[in-house]
Amino acid sequence: MAKRYHYMETERARIEIIPMIDIMMFLLVFFIMVTLKMIPGSGVQLHLPGSSTAEKLPPSQVVVGVESNGSMMVEKRQMNPAQLAEYLRSMKQGRELQVIIAGDKTVSLQNLLSVMDIARAQGISGVGIATQEDKR
Repeated sequence: MAKRYHYMETERARIEIIPMIDIMMFLLVFFIMVTLKMIPGSGVQLHLPGSSTAEKLPPSQVVVGVESNGSMMVEKRQMNPAQLAEYLRSMKQGRELQVIIAGDKTVSLQNLLSVMDIARAQGISGVGIATQEDKR
């Protein structure tokens, strides 16, 4: 038997939960992935030197890790000075670029300055050295 509708009667609205759950899970995964990519790191375990006047810097776009043997790491890749210069040149391309040098406690000052010279030769003036807060 066919149901007869009256022009004043309305059908109750239904809320579909399954598509909402799918969208929320997609957004959760998306934000987790974006947050993980925003955390800067060179992929090298370093013991940063301490400083009582350390300041929080704005997020940098390039973190160069310098190990105690003088090797340079960027995004988990070991680079020589020429490769680092080419990488920084390609990242800069007419925009403002910040470079943070994360050197191990035992790295010589000369190794840190050589990385700083490479960055400045590419026209990058925003160069900083990573430290951890020294709580003395």
